[in-house]
Amino acid sequence: MAKILVIDDNLDICKLLDKFLTRHGHDVDTTISGTKGLELVKEKHYDLIFCDFQLREMEGRDILMNVKKISPQTKVAIITGYADIRIAVEVIQKGAFDYVVKPLIPDEILVLIDRALNEKPEEAKVRQKPKSNEDEDPCQISNREYIWGSGKASKSLLKEIKLVAPTNFSVIIYGESGTGKENIAKTIHDLSERKGKPFVAIDCGALTNELAGSELWGHEKGAFTGALMEKPGQFELADGGTIFLDEISNLSYEIQAGLLRLVQERKLRRIGGAKDKEIDVRIIVASNEDLRKSVAQGKFREDLYFRFNEFSITVPPLRKRGLDIMEFARHFLEMADRELNKNILGFSDEVINLFGKYSWPGNLREMRNVIRRACLLTDGDYISLSAIPQEIVFAGKFTFSDLPSFPEQNTHIPSGKVDKDDFNLKDVAASAEAEAIKKVLEENRYNKTKAAQHLGIDRKTLFNKMKQYKLG
Repeated sequence: MAKILVIDDNLDICKLLDKFLTRHGHDVDTTISGTKGLELVKEKHYDLIFCDFQLREMEGRDILMNVKKISPQTKVAIITGYADIRIAVEVIQKGAFDYVVKPLIPDEILVLIDRALNEKPEEAKVRQKPKSNEDEDPCQISNREYIWGSGKASKSLLKEIKLVAPTNFSVIIYGESGTGKENIAKTIHDLSERKGKPFVAIDCGALTNELAGSELWGHEKGAFTGALMEKPGQFELADGGTIFLDEISNLSYEIQAGLLRLVQERKLRRIGGAKDKEIDVRIIVASNEDLRKSVAQGKFREDLYFRFNEFSITVPPLRKRGLDIMEFARHFLEMADRELNKNILGFSDEVINLFGKYSWPGNLREMRNVIRRACLLTDGDYISLSAIPQEIVFAGKFTFSDLPSFPEQNTHIPSGKVDKDDFNLKDVAASAEAEAIKKVLEENRYNKTKAAQHLGIDRKTLFNKMKQYKLG
């Protein structure tokens, strides 16, 4: 006899399985609520759980991940209304014992229960053992901190990546800051014949004009004051592989000229050197602004643009990723949960609703930071609105473009009741943001590159914020 829990928001399915499985000698509990189901798992031990994939309040994958935290020995079978191979593969990779397709066939249910009860420990280990890198899709392993999502925009993006990856085309990746452009470049590299060769990523926004040449081409000993020894450049280090130049438009015109020569001749010369070195590097560049506009404004060389523009990919911002928004959120929660050794089961309905409406100006980078902070602040089973920054909770009341210049003196918010005529949410949000930036700058001794990394923004955005709030 097995102790079985059925979680399905279709009451007829619950009654059907309860009657059928009880008649075959099993002890059965049923519920139409995912939240109630998880409460039952905390209270009792179950040998097997049948859980519908599409519940009203949460998805079956959420139930699965939470059951694995609460009761790792309990096996979970996912019920889906259609034979979707993607769902089957996903839930099994995440630890499901098996899946069944509606309409349910009684004999198949009994066979599945029999297999679950009689599975040997060594068989369970094999089933639960993570796949090796050689067996996994490179699109899933190029960065384990990133997932692709399964929505229309994500599928279209992945299709373009798989199309261009096997070629030797140069690629321009467009996208807002924080959308994962570097991970996309790494995935293109991993799906190409250059996989296993070097992948070098450079933030061009962090390169000063004085150091850019030395960093990219390298230098010989004595080439300039302070060049105490020879140094290979990043292009040399990437020889045979791929180099990723993020925020390419930040490079000076002089450096762009040297880059054009390298692209045309496939040769480079170190600063202070006398010989050219042949180089074989695939170049992928990224920009958060349209390079055609930069060309029109005279900030970017037209000939270099056409060299790079053999293929372009536009990464959609997080706010346009639809249902993938919560898929990303769950992924970042799992990461934060492991890092902080918590046992958080998910998000409250209010947070889920908020995440779907929020514009996410910082995209995936912002979401990861928000969820990581919320996870730290949460003591219960679910992340609630109280753990989410107020500028996000009240985002519908203002936009960042509406924020006023930061005043000379910090806005003071008195304790107790605040008169609504004196309380301006825009000023409060601006003050809080400015204080946060100032604190991080001080902690990093005004090293803007490190401060930008800690804040989850690029240097350009940090400079704009510092100017806006008069932070020096």
